[in-house]
Amino acid sequence: MIRALLIWLALAAPLMAQENPATIAKRAAGQLEAAQNALIAAERASDRVAALTRTIRAYEHGLTALREGLRRAAIREAGMRRKFEAERDRVSRLLGVMQAIERSPGPLLLLHPSGPVGTARSGMIAGEITPALQRQANVLKTELEEIALFRALQESSEASLEQGLTGVQRARAALSLAISDRTDLPSRLLEDPSALSALVNSAETLRSFAEGLADLKVTGADAPLHIGEARGTLPLPVAGTVLRGAGEPDAAGIERPGMVIATEPRALVTTPWTATIRYLGPLLDYGNVMILEPGDGYLLVLAGLDKVYGATGEVLPAGTPVGLMGGNTPDTALFLANAAKGGGGERTETLYMELRQGEAPVDPGIWFAIE
Repeated sequence: MIRALLIWLALAAPLMAQENPATIAKRAAGQLEAAQNALIAAERASDRVAALTRTIRAYEHGLTALREGLRRAAIREAGMRRKFEAERDRVSRLLGVMQAIERSPGPLLLLHPSGPVGTARSGMIAGEITPALQRQANVLKTELEEIALFRALQESSEASLEQGLTGVQRARAALSLAISDRTDLPSRLLEDPSALSALVNSAETLRSFAEGLADLKVTGADAPLHIGEARGTLPLPVAGTVLRGAGEPDAAGIERPGMVIATEPRALVTTPWTATIRYLGPLLDYGNVMILEPGDGYLLVLAGLDKVYGATGEVLPAGTPVGLMGGNTPDTALFLANAAKGGGGERTETLYMELRQGEAPVDPGIWFAIE
């Protein structure tokens, strides 16, 4: 049903300067269906963590695309309704004229009280007006049909949306279980594990904690890669929008050396580069914090997570999940309502990301590929 409707809408909707809502929603439906199939296949995958990570990303992209398609459809529909309201009188007159022409016999419309000459002139005028009226009527009919299709698109998207929201919740639960069962990662352990607990208890700032953590010695396998190879190309650890770059003041005028990324609730956070987990857990007022060491003396600080995955000392391949953002996943009704409102209000969570080398913070903007 939804596929047929989306194809119909894609053919019926006029060309737009940007990609039209039907095309976006059609692609989203395909992504959500692919994610559903990937979730089933992940149960048999040899590396379930990697398979489930790809599945959750597919769900996230599909839901984001669906929201965008519905948002554009709502904007288009609202614009057309405002146009109808502004031109209500003209449209009413047009409909009145068309109805009068339809009810009246053709010969009677051409009769004119001034005689044959007037009748001939009225015939000429009618011959010119009728096609123009018909063109306006066709435009009005097309616009009304488009509004109806946009409304039907929203209603028919509910089934696909419901499956997507349910599927991504299942995938997150399966991922947590798969990570807890993981036993094949190399590790680099602290020489003095008690030193980490002492550092957590004594830390007064994120900066002092990161500096102290960098001084703690570890044993085990060396970091397998050097982050210097990835300068300027690292993907963001979470799907979202950069709210503030390093050094940009917030609403209170406070400047921080890291960047703030707005994300959707329960968004998946991954390591952008092969890295060792140096710390994970609550810290000060930052919520749950994940600190990764990607090599070359760098530390990547990710703060504000709701849930963190892994254990201190594990060496994670690039793209491995390290946690989830907080917030509540919206239900179908709320998702549709937020999509209609648009404006990016669905990205209610924020991830703070800081990159440090030794004691000095480094601008993450020169390391990450930010659109």
